[in-house]
Amino acid sequence: MYGIAVFTGINNCQSVAMEIPYVLVQVLLFMVISYPMVGYTWTPAKSLWFMYTMSCTLLYFLYLGMMMVSLTPNIQVASILASMFYTLQNLMCGFIIPAPQIPRWWIWLYYISPMSWTLNVFFTAQFGDATDRMVVVFGETKSIAVFMRDHFGYRRDLLSLSAIALAAFPILFAVLFGYNISKINFQRR
Repeated sequence: MYGIAVFTGINNCQSVAMEIPYVLVQVLLFMVISYPMVGYTWTPAKSLWFMYTMSCTLLYFLYLGMMMVSLTPNIQVASILASMFYTLQNLMCGFIIPAPQIPRWWIWLYYISPMSWTLNVFFTAQFGDATDRMVVVFGETKSIAVFMRDHFGYRRDLLSLSAIALAAFPILFAVLFGYNISKINFQRR
């Protein structure tokens, strides 16, 4: 009686876990090509933050797609839901409208958007300690770290909290995928 539950759980865990090595290889290949091309600083801490951010980002996009497919009866409906989710996520991630400028009644979308945490961790890890480089922004001369704090709301002291929030999204989407695939059945009899 309980054998089917164990079988379903093991199969779901296999389909989730088999993506992790593939994503790590993708991140390493992407990092070898793009990291020096963009001109980021080659320090161990910044390189590891880049790998961590890219790994979590690729995993949550992958598991989000798996979750959307498990929620819907066919690929067409999953595509519609995913495109709606990606549009909202890109609109409210803080790139087009920075977090301090998002109206209070919409700020909750910023905090539940996985992409906002990706941008937060990525930019804070790469540029949050750049107090020696100055930029002229909106007629003022500021360091990059001060500009990121004032304009985007990215603070270096909240980097670990942002990293935890970023890691929660792949876990959440993988758990929801496993639950949905085992409980939701779209077969007609």
